[in-house]
Amino acid sequence: MLVDSHCHLDYADLAKDREGAVTRAKAAGVGAMVNISTTRKGFDQVRATAEEFAEVYCSVGVHPHHVDDEGENLSADDIVALTQHPKVIGIGETGLDYFYEHGARAVQAASFRRHIQAGIATGLPIIIHSRDAEADTTNILKEEGRGQNGKLRGLLHCFSSKRMLAEEALALGFYVSLSGILTFKKSEELRETVKYIPLDRLLVETDSPYLAPLPYRGKPCEPAYVVHTAKVLAEIKQISFDEIARITTENFFRLFQKAQMPAAVAASGAAPQ
Repeated sequence: MLVDSHCHLDYADLAKDREGAVTRAKAAGVGAMVNISTTRKGFDQVRATAEEFAEVYCSVGVHPHHVDDEGENLSADDIVALTQHPKVIGIGETGLDYFYEHGARAVQAASFRRHIQAGIATGLPIIIHSRDAEADTTNILKEEGRGQNGKLRGLLHCFSSKRMLAEEALALGFYVSLSGILTFKKSEELRETVKYIPLDRLLVETDSPYLAPLPYRGKPCEPAYVVHTAKVLAEIKQISFDEIARITTENFFRLFQKAQMPAAVAASGAAPQ
């Protein structure tokens, strides 16, 4: 079994065939998916999709691209209230994006801090988007996590940054999630960094409908394609595909503790320790 730890089933390219995408993922061995929230106005549909499919969970949060939009200025208490649903297993995606800067940096930082505070209050992991903002991302995480005795938990989603950010995240006890970027021909530096990241801190994702891995690059991505990223990860780590599937699945359920591991997987002895 594999888990797609980050997908957007309600974005246009997937929403028109959500049921087909979930069915194809299951046929490919993907037993769980996390449908990620990027706006408050879109969260109700994100949650509804998770309710529709047993294999789909969801998150709640506002992407840094949308922090300046009307109605998206959620307080930490607002976020906490929306996590009460049983299918909401994480907070985000949140973080900082200095590449596009659709939101003012100060507003992004304030929103990021509120999401972190909600994560600490609920014990749910935060799902971090960080692009061209490594130093500020780590500084905010350290500041908000100081004195919290490990209550701050989460992962770097769609990791493709410098090794420094991975090192800082690992030191904080965070996980690193890898997308189809890992398979791209020009991603040699990323593949070298991944060699350094411990196996027990790695997850895989698609970020679909974006970033389709080889051999589908340039086409809309979907959760079934996480298999190709996992295969490349297995090659990098020099272990079997079955082993990388087992390890990343265990890691997912260890981090996202509110998610329910399928009974067949738990019975196989793959439950995280």
